[in-house]
Amino acid sequence: GVSMTFSLGRRAEAGDDKRTLLLQLFKRAAIIFLIGLSLNFIPAFNLDTLRIPGVLQRIALCTMLAAPIVVYFGWKQQCVWIFALLAIYTLLMLFMPVPDANGVIAAGVLEPGRDFGAFVDRLVLNGHVWAKSKTWDPEGIVSTLPALCSQLLGVLAGRWLLSNNSTAEKTVWMLLFGLLCLWVGAIIDATFMPINKSLWTVSFCIFMTGWALLIFSSFYWLMDASASTELRKKSYGLFLPFTIYGMNALFIFAFSGFIAKMLGFIKISQADGASVSLKSVLYAPLQALPIAPVNASLLFAILFNLAMFLVAWTMWKKKCFIKI
Repeated sequence: GVSMTFSLGRRAEAGDDKRTLLLQLFKRAAIIFLIGLSLNFIPAFNLDTLRIPGVLQRIALCTMLAAPIVVYFGWKQQCVWIFALLAIYTLLMLFMPVPDANGVIAAGVLEPGRDFGAFVDRLVLNGHVWAKSKTWDPEGIVSTLPALCSQLLGVLAGRWLLSNNSTAEKTVWMLLFGLLCLWVGAIIDATFMPINKSLWTVSFCIFMTGWALLIFSSFYWLMDASASTELRKKSYGLFLPFTIYGMNALFIFAFSGFIAKMLGFIKISQADGASVSLKSVLYAPLQALPIAPVNASLLFAILFNLAMFLVAWTMWKKKCFIKI
């Protein structure tokens, strides 16, 4: 959402009209959606069971839906949109009676496969949802509404960063608003809608916006807004790995997903004639270490992350930045 605001600002300064801006955002959303969908074809190219939703698909859909709201409405109207979308989602999830996968009708049951969002997923995406759940999808259709609100809240943060206020004032207000969101999200969680990432509940949307603002404003102060030049330089060096990842965030996300799937798809023949995945072969030495299984799993994740960082670092050194 923040980057969307900055991107639109640059394009507006370049003289692009609103229709052109909208078409450019739609094009970007379409490309991101196709990248995410192509990853779902791996390892089996099967149109009958292809999972249509996904993380990149959700980002694309949110971008497409946010585009006209951002291009044609001011910040006050965007606030109204956020409130209205969260209210609609709440009403649907808590008060609309729907049948679960077994045909039992109920309203407001926020359990796997029994909520309104799961009902819509089965109705619209039958056979094309997450294979591990089969009756619902963590990036489903209905939960895209509050996810869209998360992006719009980022848009508002971007507008605040582009305002004429001092950097100190920007930092303080982002911190305060972050604390407010944490408080409001916790109240909603304790009263009528729990924090749940898979459902992207209203409490999750607001609570995570709070954390995002707190963390973002902290980095903003340390790396950009502090009056101390020495602090900014030290912070830039300390947090450079995050910058390196961020400059090719979409590519590294898609590439890491591709590699992770290929590790499971590629099979290695063993001496006894058995065939095991490349991931199992690479993981075996870690399993043999005298450490708990959970720590072996953590070590594998860290090593995988370091491998992806090496790719990102190489692209950074070569000034190769892939943008859409």
